[in-house]
Amino acid sequence: MNQTLPAAERQASRTERVHAEQAPMIRVRDLEKTYKTARGALTLFKGLNLDVAPGELVAIVGQSGAGKSTLLHMLGALDAPTAGTVHCASTDVAGLSTREAAAFRNREIGYVWQFHYLLPEFTAQENVAMPLLARGMNRREALMLAANWLKEVELEERATHRPGELSGGEQQRVALARALVGGPRLLLADEPTGDLDEITSQKVFQLLENLHTTHGLTSILVTHNLELAARCARTLRLENGRLVAWETPPQTGTKVTTP
Repeated sequence: MNQTLPAAERQASRTERVHAEQAPMIRVRDLEKTYKTARGALTLFKGLNLDVAPGELVAIVGQSGAGKSTLLHMLGALDAPTAGTVHCASTDVAGLSTREAAAFRNREIGYVWQFHYLLPEFTAQENVAMPLLARGMNRREALMLAANWLKEVELEERATHRPGELSGGEQQRVALARALVGGPRLLLADEPTGDLDEITSQKVFQLLENLHTTHGLTSILVTHNLELAARCARTLRLENGRLVAWETPPQTGTKVTTP
């Protein structure tokens, strides 16, 4: 800090910095999402509020159809709310144009879905490099960074393999490397272990936890697996269009029942 500033200005600067450090990474207020259907309006959320602090790992659980994936889409600027505000990484994501939203996602957010969505004709390394190439980075540099990330997910020896030559757990680790190669601050994971067996799920989640901590991420995990949810700093249940604290102690291997 510049000590030549007057004391009052130094204090104001210090206060601004503290407020910035304390500001939520995600702040949602009075969120509403309504769809028009043949049977009339379907409202998923009404009056939903959410604050997620920088560095938090938050799990969201709930019945199938409750809107968990839709909520992630709105946090990540993939969908717009009917009403309310969504601020993510100090950005009003609901107010972004299509082009601005795409740039915001590429810069600030890493996504991991239940299905890996790897491009089958490209190698693991090339798949990880895709977000960097989309930014305009030269191929050589993008592939070098992708190789480094494959090391982080312990797949450096599989760099030249295509998705069809990888196991389900390996495919999801490649997807995780691809989500984080661009250095996002926020990781959104939608059932990232949903297609994996129990042992592989544990390994993938452990890797996600390690990367979350090592890279100072803010992470939101949607899952039906309450054992994994219990390992997060906070678990919220989406029910009746709102988020409530999940307080029931989960049992090993327990999953939220679905209709």
